[in-house]
Amino acid sequence: MGSYAFIEFGFLGAYSQELRFAFTTRIALLLFAVPALLATGKPVELARAALTGRPLRALNRFLDSKIVGIMGNAVFGPVFALVAFSIFLTPIAGTLRASPVAQDAIGLVIPVVGLMMVLPLTELVVARTSLFIAAEFMLAFVELVIDAIPGILLRLNDAILDHAGPITTAVPGWFPSPLRDQQLSGDLLWFIAEIADIPILILLFIRWSKHDRKEAKQIDELSDEEMDALTQAHLKSFGNRSD
Repeated sequence: MGSYAFIEFGFLGAYSQELRFAFTTRIALLLFAVPALLATGKPVELARAALTGRPLRALNRFLDSKIVGIMGNAVFGPVFALVAFSIFLTPIAGTLRASPVAQDAIGLVIPVVGLMMVLPLTELVVARTSLFIAAEFMLAFVELVIDAIPGILLRLNDAILDHAGPITTAVPGWFPSPLRDQQLSGDLLWFIAEIADIPILILLFIRWSKHDRKEAKQIDELSDEEMDALTQAHLKSFGNRSD
């Protein structure tokens, strides 16, 4: 929560309307950094230990829902970030930056979305097969490159992409020019997007290892009869596919 307060009540939150780089950096950190730090407290595990009865059943139903399953996919996070950051390349970014309502909504919605993306990875609330986790791992490497595109375009473009004028008439002398503001926005966004993908890859590797150990333990606990039956079923299904 301290990271949230630092972002929202510090420099980034104070100048989110006036400065493009404060606006984009604030959103990127609320999406990646704040949820990752909140997840270290294991809120799902804590909630399951504290809740009983109907609240616990409601929590488990929510964790088993399709929306958590989709957002718990490791590919969803980078794709969502790519779509969200691509908005900075359009006039929509200028409209959002100038709107007090949008500014307040961003401070609430973005961390929640980020938390829903991180928790399934950190607390294994979504069941995955080994093959699916391997596919996520490979796709996450591709997203590591794709995520950099919005930041690169912001940095290299010579036109003001959000078409927004000064939010305030009293512009302090230390404010960068609109173009330099956009370039700083691209630099910071590029850096944060690339750094944020590294923990996702680490979490995927940890989840893959845990899942592999769990499957190995389940196989070790099988009796000889159960193992023979499982082998025969596997051979039978393989023979049917060959036919």
